[in-house]
Amino acid sequence: MPRTVLLVDDDPHIRQVLVFAFGKAGMESIEARDGEEALALAAEHAPDLIVLDINMPRMDGLEVCRRLRGEGQVPILFLSSRDDEIDRVLGIELGGDDYVVKPFSPREVVARASAILRRSAGQSTPVAADAAAGLLRHGALALDGNAWSASWQGGEVELTVTEFNLLRTLAATPGRIFSRDQLIDRLHGPGFAITDRTIDSHVRNLRRKFADAGCHDLVETKAGVGYRLGACLGGERASG
Repeated sequence: MPRTVLLVDDDPHIRQVLVFAFGKAGMESIEARDGEEALALAAEHAPDLIVLDINMPRMDGLEVCRRLRGEGQVPILFLSSRDDEIDRVLGIELGGDDYVVKPFSPREVVARASAILRRSAGQSTPVAADAAAGLLRHGALALDGNAWSASWQGGEVELTVTEFNLLRTLAATPGRIFSRDQLIDRLHGPGFAITDRTIDSHVRNLRRKFADAGCHDLVETKAGVGYRLGACLGGERASG
């Protein structure tokens, strides 16, 4: 069955352009003009992915993302203006998977959406070369690539697609330190324009979620180098 994408933007021209671009890629689109309509359509149609504008009247994209994350883990690709870096980082920390800056190329939006959908379907990705589908264990951490689930001491920890793939990359080679650029390449493929702060935001999300579950040593920071998997024994993480 074709994938369904919910397009949320108050600009009808942007929606029209994206409907055409996703249609050429073989995907079906549902349109929402504002945040309230987006929440209603997401509940009714359960889309495979949501393309979500940050700046909208009445209810902005950040609030929509916050409410969606209270209900589930549908992948979210943000659209943002060039001067809204703070909002973009906040969007990632709220659980967004990626973002595209306006003005954008419709092909780039489709490419990034397709990359997220491939990861959520467990198809071949840059990550898969290091962490094939299957069970990875490290300390009290367990990642199941077949079920796309993460757990700490047997209790499931809800992660977004991007968070899961980031953690799976680190867990596949737990002794290795990854630079931010290397993590970007593993998650999105070479050539994707993502800032270092986006990776930092995903790492903060992972640390927060696992800290809530009792794990405080999930990811180590090596100053000036990057990140590697921590001991995952529950203690305080080392900052290196």
